[in-house]
Amino acid sequence: MGHLDADCFYVSAERVRDAFLVGKPVGVLGNQGACVIAKSYEMKAAGVKTADPIWEALVKCPGGIYVKRDFRWYEVLSRLMRDLVHELSPRVEYYSIDEFFFQAEVRGGRTFQDLAEAMRDRIWERIGVPVTVGIARTRTLAKLISDAAKPEGALAVIGQDAEEQFLAVQPVTEITGVAGRRAARLAPWGIATCLDLARADRRLVRKLLTAAGETLWWELNGEPVQAIHSRRPAHKALSRGGSFGESTADPMVLYAWLVRNLERLIEELRFHDVAAGRLTVMIRYKTGHTGAGCKSLVVPSDRFDLLLETARPCLRQAWMRGVQATHMHLIAENLAPRGQCALALFDPPSQRIQAEAVARVKEQINDRHGRFTLRSAATLYLPSIYRDTANAYDICDIRGKICF
Repeated sequence: MGHLDADCFYVSAERVRDAFLVGKPVGVLGNQGACVIAKSYEMKAAGVKTADPIWEALVKCPGGIYVKRDFRWYEVLSRLMRDLVHELSPRVEYYSIDEFFFQAEVRGGRTFQDLAEAMRDRIWERIGVPVTVGIARTRTLAKLISDAAKPEGALAVIGQDAEEQFLAVQPVTEITGVAGRRAARLAPWGIATCLDLARADRRLVRKLLTAAGETLWWELNGEPVQAIHSRRPAHKALSRGGSFGESTADPMVLYAWLVRNLERLIEELRFHDVAAGRLTVMIRYKTGHTGAGCKSLVVPSDRFDLLLETARPCLRQAWMRGVQATHMHLIAENLAPRGQCALALFDPPSQRIQAEAVARVKEQINDRHGRFTLRSAATLYLPSIYRDTANAYDICDIRGKICF
């Protein structure tokens, strides 16, 4: 198994198209420019952390260069990277925008170390993005190795003796998903390193970390349990939302965000040819509280009018009057194949036909003239969001990835 991870990918992508940024402290901004979502090693050395508000980052690194995110460009490079990995591997998993798992195979007397170096060097030479590659007997081991080899590393660790030497110096918290509470559960049993976890009793690990922990135990011991998914499994839920950038307690602005997120969610439902059977609206507040409202539909649907009618009472349930809200998420669950849902008993055919016609016209206009060219008037309360082209395409709009 192999794992490839781009180094400071968003910053590296900006440097590909603007060499002036090479060697300089660079931060990429998200959330309407409110916080740092990626930073170069130079900016990291100045103390800037991911998710730092821009005003804090400017204090820590006043000489830094801050640029708006551009996920369309990042996706272009991401898919080019995936294609190059495919040249050296028959099976590739598009795990995230900057991470890939792959089936490691060597031919012609080459070694796995040769493969790791070839993959790293090929992406650098053809795309200009620095990456780190790790190869081992399982996914978990491969990711641990690539994380440890950063930046711009290429390392294959094959065989039990080599794995144990490597795991002995890796804190257990280096394993994705083992941190905080999970690490605290392991500590009383003397499990501090990855090797400790691998040598622990499997039944104890399952008791402490559930079935997910047992999977890690097998993988740390060189037994592959997690397969390579060359195609993304079907969605169990679809969601759209995120930060407002600027907090608000204005109910009209909150409603505008609801409609914006619903229009984006419907795009995704129609792309995957599914209908939502249940809708949840979640709002996060500056106080740390979260409000939520959910409602099931009589018949699963992807129609704007029916989903908006469902979302309104959910918004009222989630709303805390007078409290500043910072985030909103809409979640569609109980997904059903579109076209295979029973019709509602009291849904007039004329109304359904009219709604479908409106949806088709809206799609055609936006496909031809640009996303959100035609949208609900309720979103007029968010003029700055639609003026800023950085908000026209988000990371969740990149389809085919296994995770965020």
